[in-house]
Parts: sequence; structure tokens; C-alpha cells
Amino acid sequence: MDINTAADLNLVSNFLAFQQYDSPQSVDCIVLCGSSILHCAETIFSALRSTPALAPTLVLCGGIGHSTSFLYAAVAKSPRYAHLRNAIEGLPEASVLEMILAQDYDKAAIEKAPCRIVVETNSTNCGANAIEARKILESLGIPMPRSMLVVQDPTMSLRTHASFQQTYSDVPHPPQFMSFPTFVPKLRANGGELVWDVLGVDPTGLWDIERFVDLVLGEIPRLRDDGEGYGPRGKGFIVHVDIPDEVEKAWVRLSRKFERKR
Repeated sequence: MDINTAADLNLVSNFLAFQQYDSPQSVDCIVLCGSSILHCAETIFSALRSTPALAPTLVLCGGIGHSTSFLYAAVAKSPRYAHLRNAIEGLPEASVLEMILAQDYDKAAIEKAPCRIVVETNSTNCGANAIEARKILESLGIPMPRSMLVVQDPTMSLRTHASFQQTYSDVPHPPQFMSFPTFVPKLRANGGELVWDVLGVDPTGLWDIERFVDLVLGEIPRLRDDGEGYGPRGKGFIVHVDIPDEVEKAWVRLSRKFERKR
């Protein structure tokens, strides 16, 4: 692969990650969505361990969906969490995250801050993450957050942010949603291959390149506000998202080079 392919992938990846902040922000509520990229959870858990008062509520989101097996695999191959591989089999993604939090990040100390930890195990996609997070917060009588940090796999961060905006679109004064994927995936060409080039992130904990490319290519059609997309003119799962021309053009070039499976 040449440097132009890496540049196009990085352009689209940066758009999808929608990183609004470089570090966790103090908010009323943090929503951590389950994914196979454990760096996301580790960043939030480490921040809460060092600053338990970062948020009064932490929602761990995720049931059992089509990508849950990738989370199991990530835990199994991790030197830090591999001892949990048998215990997590069959668990919802949020419960896996809760187990990691309890085993390695002193969940009890965080709860004493106090930070209320809520485990939501019904959602199976980005839209459901938003819907079920709202449902469980309301069912527990937790006041409407004024601010909410949404933490998601960087390939789905923008769509998840748009899903939360859609879910709360009926509220006169919805929360201020803040997107924090924890890092932006970046690739470089090396000897005809694509390799990871992300400072401070262990590449062994990231997607294999083929899966990453497929995830990136699959996101743009979902974000489009047309008859086939998830926007108001399509399925109505998300608010309208403006996709820059340069992102669309990069996506077209990539689609000519790679077969899209999503």
C-alpha cells in the first residue's frame, strides 16, 4: 500500500473518531460503550482511579451483539487480562468491562468518591447504546445530566455521538455531549504494507488492518443523510451529519481499492 492510501484512511479515520478532547473531562456522566479496543476502557478507568470525582455517574454500556466475540478475543490475548478469559465467556460487554474495572482498577475506591457505576446490558449497537443508557439513567432516578462524555471505539465515535443527540432530541435542554474516543487511529505505509502509527497506544491491542479498513469504509454510508443512511432522511437513527467533500472523495478512492464487507 502506498502513502496515498494511508493518507486517505487517516483522513476518514480522523473524521470518524470525532475527538473533541485530548483527555477525560469533568462531567455529570461518563458513558463507556463496550468494544474490543480495551485502550478506551483503560483510559477511563485509569482517569477515574486517579480522579474518582471526575464524574458522579459512570455508565458501562453493552449487551451481547455481533462484535462481542472480538471483545472476548481482546481480553484473551491481553497479558494483563488473559486470566479473565474463562470468566467472561457469555457475559454482556458491560459486564466484561465491570469485571476488568473490579479486578484491576479498584472499583470500590472509585465508588466511594462517590461515583455511581451503572451497568447497562441490553444494547447491541450504537443507537441502542444511547437509547438504553438514557432508559437506565431515568429508571434509576438519576437527574438529567447537564454534560455527558461519550467514549466509544474511534471508528464509531461520530455515529455514537450523533445517536445520543438523536435519542435526546425530544428534551428541551439535552445534555452537552462530548466525544472522547481516547485516541485517533493512524496508519503509515511501510514496505508496501499498512502499519499502525499511533503514539502511546499498543498496536497489539488494535484491530487487524483488514478489519479496521472494513469498519472505516462501512461507516460513511451509515452516516449519510440519504435514503440508505442512518440520518433523518433515511433510517432516522442519528441526527444529520455533514460529511466534508474531502472525506467523501477519500472514501470513494478507498472503495475502489478495498472490497467493503459491512
